[in-house]
Amino acid sequence: MPSGVAVLTDRLLTKGPLDRVVARAVAGGVRWVVLREKDLPRAERSALAAGLRAILTEVGGTLIVAGPDPLDGDAVHLPAAGPYPPPTHPLVGRSCHNEAELHRLTTEHYATLSPVYPTRTKPGYGPPLGPDGLHKLIEASGVPILALGGIETPDQVTACVQAGAVGVAVLGAIMRAEDPTEAAATLTGAFKEAVTPMTKTRRRGAEVPTTQPSTATKEAR
Repeated sequence: MPSGVAVLTDRLLTKGPLDRVVARAVAGGVRWVVLREKDLPRAERSALAAGLRAILTEVGGTLIVAGPDPLDGDAVHLPAAGPYPPPTHPLVGRSCHNEAELHRLTTEHYATLSPVYPTRTKPGYGPPLGPDGLHKLIEASGVPILALGGIETPDQVTACVQAGAVGVAVLGAIMRAEDPTEAAATLTGAFKEAVTPMTKTRRRGAEVPTTQPSTATKEAR
């Protein structure tokens, strides 16, 4: 399941070849990459997917392909508009923006919620949810949520984690970066710092007598 920092690609924003930018982001700690580039012919996009998957495989990462065609990737990520029902695949995500779209989910494994903040990639798209709006929608969601849209700073990453997101999806912060490795390391570091106190809290909450199973254990049964 996606977590941490997931990077969405946009070769039109990068300062070098897309595969090189992704490799540098991976060197900075990224393990989830969403291949967009939907304007490319299928053969070119498939070749690009193969190259990115090779980069990610070396570090145990995951390539998510935007759209229903997996292109031999590890997962697919679908737009809110369709297709419905989602195709059968080991890992399927969906873009969502409001509670109605969340309620349309069926067999999807996770969703993105956007835009959390104003975004240069899609100016005027919104209005932004903000951390409070993100938190309310996460509470209404039946699947794990990646926060998306305008996330460029460590403080924003922290706010999204505190709102309940399992990770953040970023585009411009990596694609436009002068140093994608440094940018990725900064954001992944912020995520790890944000989840550390939450993990400790969950562990303390799980320390119950062996004769009294925790709530999480009961639900799992």
